[in-house]
Amino acid sequence: MSLRPARLRRALRAAAVIAPAALLLAACAPIVPFEAAPDAADADCASLVVRLPDTVAELPKRETNAQGTGAWGEPASVLLRCGVPVPGPTTERCVSVDGIDWIIDESDAPRYLFTTYGRTPAVEVLVDNDVVGGTTAIADLSNAVGVIPADGGCTSVDDLGEVPSEG
Repeated sequence: MSLRPARLRRALRAAAVIAPAALLLAACAPIVPFEAAPDAADADCASLVVRLPDTVAELPKRETNAQGTGAWGEPASVLLRCGVPVPGPTTERCVSVDGIDWIIDESDAPRYLFTTYGRTPAVEVLVDNDVVGGTTAIADLSNAVGVIPADGGCTSVDDLGEVPSEG
């Protein structure tokens, strides 16, 4: 008879430990919904995704529901999509961070959209600048993005040199 109450006490103790753990797991951040980019199935996107860091700007990585994507932070403050359309020539600001060239779209500030320039497939990273600095985020992603070979890069009028005059 004394074994039954002992088993009951063990079961109650186990339930007391498991119930809070189950609540914590249920409270985990939900999957970040995404729409996959048109070329997300590109082999270079797969190579990039397996190299995505566990943290970006000290924000933890989140699970996403689409191929070729990544997200960090709660709420998600850094969002990455690989396989977006390759940008053509542009007058938007273009910067180089850790050997990766990025076009910066500041039209929705403080959310900035960084798109790789001179890499196929292209990668875009949306950063909430109220939470994290864009340069920090793209620097943390440079090792992963760098697996996509560069086939061009940013240029400026100064890079073109002197233009010969007609005459």
